[in-house]
Amino acid sequence: MLGEYRITGRGAAEISASVERAVGSGELEPGQSLPPMRELAQRLGVNPNTVAVAYRTLRERGVIETAGRRGSRVRAKPATTGREFIRVSVPEGVRDVSDGNPDPALLPALSPVFAAAAEQGDREPVLYGHAPVDPELAAVARAELDADGVPDGPVAVTSGSLDAMERVLAAHLKPGDAVAVEDPGWGSVLDLVPALGLRAVAVGVDDQGPLPEDVRRVLAAGARALVVTDRAQNPTGAAVGPARARALRSVLRDHPGTLLIEDDHGHGIVDLPLHPLAGTTSHWAFVRSAAKACGPDLRLAVLTGDPVTLDRVRGRQRLGPGWVSRITQRAVARLWADGPAGPRAAGVYGRRRDALLGALAEHGVAAYGRSGLNVWIPVPDETGAVARLLHAGWAVAPGARFRLSAPPGIRITVSTLREEDAGPLAAAVAAAVGPGSGPPRTLA
Repeated sequence: MLGEYRITGRGAAEISASVERAVGSGELEPGQSLPPMRELAQRLGVNPNTVAVAYRTLRERGVIETAGRRGSRVRAKPATTGREFIRVSVPEGVRDVSDGNPDPALLPALSPVFAAAAEQGDREPVLYGHAPVDPELAAVARAELDADGVPDGPVAVTSGSLDAMERVLAAHLKPGDAVAVEDPGWGSVLDLVPALGLRAVAVGVDDQGPLPEDVRRVLAAGARALVVTDRAQNPTGAAVGPARARALRSVLRDHPGTLLIEDDHGHGIVDLPLHPLAGTTSHWAFVRSAAKACGPDLRLAVLTGDPVTLDRVRGRQRLGPGWVSRITQRAVARLWADGPAGPRAAGVYGRRRDALLGALAEHGVAAYGRSGLNVWIPVPDETGAVARLLHAGWAVAPGARFRLSAPPGIRITVSTLREEDAGPLAAAVAAAVGPGSGPPRTLA
């Protein structure tokens, strides 16, 4: 089971350190099984509870994972291995359509709103003990959430959507719990889940979002949480429509104990209406980020949810960063009140995306991109497609950044793609991947 390596130690800390050293040195390889707790306890001459504590520590640190009766094994990837590092190096002269960023030309000017927020800060300094959420931002955000049909709930502000998701997951789940995630899906979420000692369980996606039968299956199998992207899903552009929302709510009503997390990072850049699932389960969280519409460097998201979830998140936040800068909150409040990107950005992104999808269709290449900044193209050979496109002058994102078990693909970011570029890029894609027979029903 362990080859030549012998786990050593008498205390839980010594045993866990022995395993972690071996994983770091390569003596214990990814996927390798560890001895059952009672067997290892007998071998070391210690109480089984001591080994249980050691294994729990290793799970919490992301070193091992436990899969029921199959026992414990070294994680296939260390929790510190980020998918964001699976990137293409873009040589000079190659057009970069891989990065997932918004178009800087469509971002609002920040200096006026920050100057106004700073002036207010001079008049009304924020001190320890003051409210962590700016009242103006809370009012603007809550009014928009109400208009979009998101249930009433307390409001918190976090350092971006991933920060919000991490806090919500940590507030409810324990190491080893299963989390249903979209596949293909946002690579940062696929990294975050195992980094918290949780197990990611794949749910298939089509243009309308997560597949209800997949969600039903994984929840029935014991998944404790579900993460859904409402619009502008990364990398596929999926957006939950009214019929899909009804189907997913029906599934969730059968599993009211599920922790539901919704990500609406497409706010401000998508002209499709929101169809939220929030409120269907006892514990839920809805996250709305300012990154795509106002600029990634703002690092701000508004979080709402059920009172228990928000109380836990805000309590833990008080013991860490305390709050997100009220100056930044005031600036975002002004941007949102003015409509930071408005229909112009949504319209521009939509035209650029549709131009590429149309050009790809003319070449018989199957592609997805119902909303947002990205187009997802299934390919038979991901590595070869990326390399051939790079040689042709286009840097695209490898699908491995976004997949668990879904078939290979590549992601193209259209945010800065001129409409006249759509034809040449589509031709290069067709040459690199070969024509398809039209889009399949799902991406999984």
